[in-house]
Amino acid sequence: MKHIPYYLLALLLFILSGCIEEFEADIPEEDSNLLVVEGTICSGEMNTFILSRTQPVNSSYTPSKVVGAKVSVRGGDGSEYRAEEADGYYACWIESLNPDVEYSLHIETDGEVYESEPQKPLRTENIAEVRGVQDTPDSDIDILITPDAPFESDHANYYSWTYDETWEVQSDYTTTMFYDIEIMEAVIKPNQFPWRGWKDATSSAIMVGGSANYEGQNIRNLKLYDIGHSLDERMYYRYTSLVHQRAITKAEYEYELARRQAGLEMGGLFTPQPSALPTNIHCLTSNRHVIGFVGCSMNTSEYRFFLDAVDYAIRLPVHEDTREWLTNPEGWMCRQMVESGMFLCVWAISGTDGSLQTAWATEKQLDVRYKGAYIEKPDFWIEKSDEE
Repeated sequence: MKHIPYYLLALLLFILSGCIEEFEADIPEEDSNLLVVEGTICSGEMNTFILSRTQPVNSSYTPSKVVGAKVSVRGGDGSEYRAEEADGYYACWIESLNPDVEYSLHIETDGEVYESEPQKPLRTENIAEVRGVQDTPDSDIDILITPDAPFESDHANYYSWTYDETWEVQSDYTTTMFYDIEIMEAVIKPNQFPWRGWKDATSSAIMVGGSANYEGQNIRNLKLYDIGHSLDERMYYRYTSLVHQRAITKAEYEYELARRQAGLEMGGLFTPQPSALPTNIHCLTSNRHVIGFVGCSMNTSEYRFFLDAVDYAIRLPVHEDTREWLTNPEGWMCRQMVESGMFLCVWAISGTDGSLQTAWATEKQLDVRYKGAYIEKPDFWIEKSDEE
């Protein structure tokens, strides 16, 4: 093989480098700084709408909230519910909607007027069941939902779901005693530290589903989400979730699917522009595009379920005993442990020689609040013993 002269190689590299240019998407000016609308018109609850503006793909800024807008829900019968603003969040309480009246969301901001397409509120069926299923000991726990039989079974029905989670958390160790340095003895003292607490989380995603492939248009055992069977603290002890179900139109269903797909493909060469997403919100004063879809519902159905680790194959983390152990400690040693911020956990005679075994832990190991948990039991929390 002949060697390429250095000056020819340099010239070749120079020519090739001149063929490489940074790609910049040709985004029309009217598609920048788009209004994004999130929220649903619903009867019997506080309606919250979030207004924001899109930012360029390469921008380091998060979507900017829209403040100072005028937002209201308007009915075809002349009714109007004006929303109060708090940092880009607009909320209004709607006691009841008329099933025979069409409602729309009206927005005035930056000299433009926007309005969602008028629609009658949809009734939402109750939830028949939500359960957790683990197919094998090595699989995660699938959360499956079955709504009640649909009000109308002659056509496909569509739903959206969100959920709020709560799970039990426990401290690494517990103690029912402490070492009294005045009398140089171990003293019984339970409830020094809260060893049990709870954590909450709200789903950020909206799950949607349709009944077209189900007999009688009744969705059965549709998977909403899953919980890891290994190293997922949500299932270490006891878990609960409140599932919210809302009937939606086919158009809203298609919007949610398109939005999810766009999110998965974001940054791809052929990713559609945001303005290509389907929407039922339009600008009445110009041709500006809007992102979002405002649904309208008569009600939201809820269902709370509980799961217990003992009912599933859960792999808990293996913790090495990190307490500090002392055998036959003298009084001054125990005093030193207390003064250094350690707390007595074990004080027991063991072994064939009858030696005194003691174990000491830090406050961080004993107080569950160091794990980010709160200690006031939620009002909706039901113990497993109460269910049986």
